Amino acid sequence: MKELLKSIIYDQQEFNWKNNYIKREFSENLIHSAEIIVISGIRRCGKSTLLHQIRNENIEKDYYFNFDDERLVNFKVEHFQLLNDCFYEIYGSQKTFYFDEIQNITGWERFVRRLHDYGNKIFITGSNATMLSKELGTHLTGRYCKIELFPFSFKEFLIFNNIKTTKDNTYSTKQKSEINRQFNDFFTRGGFPLFLANNSDIYLKSLYESILYRDIMVRNHINNEKEILELVYYLASNVTKLTSYNSLIKIIDVKNPTTIRNYIEFIQNTYLLFQVNKYDFSLKKQLMNPKKIYFIDNALVTKIGFLFSEEKGRLLENLIFIELKRRNYDIYYHSKTCECDFIIKESNVITMAIQVCYAFENVKTKEREIKGLLEAMNVYNLNEGWIITNNDEENIEINNCTIKIIPAWKYLLI
Repeated sequence: MKELLKSIIYDQQEFNWKNNYIKREFSENLIHSAEIIVISGIRRCGKSTLLHQIRNENIEKDYYFNFDDERLVNFKVEHFQLLNDCFYEIYGSQKTFYFDEIQNITGWERFVRRLHDYGNKIFITGSNATMLSKELGTHLTGRYCKIELFPFSFKEFLIFNNIKTTKDNTYSTKQKSEINRQFNDFFTRGGFPLFLANNSDIYLKSLYESILYRDIMVRNHINNEKEILELVYYLASNVTKLTSYNSLIKIIDVKNPTTIRNYIEFIQNTYLLFQVNKYDFSLKKQLMNPKKIYFIDNALVTKIGFLFSEEKGRLLENLIFIELKRRNYDIYYHSKTCECDFIIKESNVITMAIQVCYAFENVKTKEREIKGLLEAMNVYNLNEGWIITNNDEENIEINNCTIKIIPAWKYLLI
């Protein structure tokens, strides 16, 4: 085992930061903090690249190991010390460790805790939200900070395409046209870095199958492939719509809503999709009400599900949701007499209401969107609200309330 580990260490040293990579945004203070840094997110969103970015900016960068390697099929928790010995023999003494996809090894958190207790700095990545949370919460409480990484934002998409933006969002007509063109591309192609590089549907298919089989079915010991496939297909085809566990059991033809709930939880743990609750002051009612489903990326959701080309409104809403998640907002939807797509809670107070509408097709459409937003603003005592559209832009004053209508591309660059 020792010689195998050394061989893997040497092989993996080829995985380094390259100048053509896009730098991801994160707090620089984390590099120098004492906590364990946990980078989590969906497969192939750039976690390993961010890890290499951090390595590249550190003096100590050699103690790197990726556990997503088929040669490690027999690696057990007792081999961690052997790995540490290999690092020391090859590179001498260092106190900074970088572990990629470490959740593949059962019991990893005990070793990481020991390293941390002896004053080492540790960076780790993982692709499963619950497994990481459970292990971190059990053995590493108070010892870690978490970075949730998503596919490229629109800002990063523009950097990828060598498009420069300004800090104050002031652009010439020509610049606006170019950014609009880029946004239309981002709207359909999403933000998975390698997909943007090769534009291959085969890549998206491979990504989805890896998530489906390795992260959902194998990890959770699920044998009924048909039920999972039908559930994901239905949810992707009905992205942004209200769903309930009871309605899904009839569609997927399973007997128990608990099975559906567990399936969705397993899928959500991979960061493939997210559930959004209706906001209610009663937590019990929040949990009982239907939920809205959103997916991690527009290109992936259109690959998985079936959406008509005219359903751009739902894709825009999905895109805005992911941006709100990227900004680390606590997100709900509002529904009373009218509906509002997103309300944001900060410190137990609703601070923002956002409506998403691709285009105001007629006066009634605009009135409906404004009415839903105003109701949410009145319920939560807000004097400002947003309507995010594809192209429209104006400010409206109604009953001492301000409604800001803004194009999505501009909102994404704020």
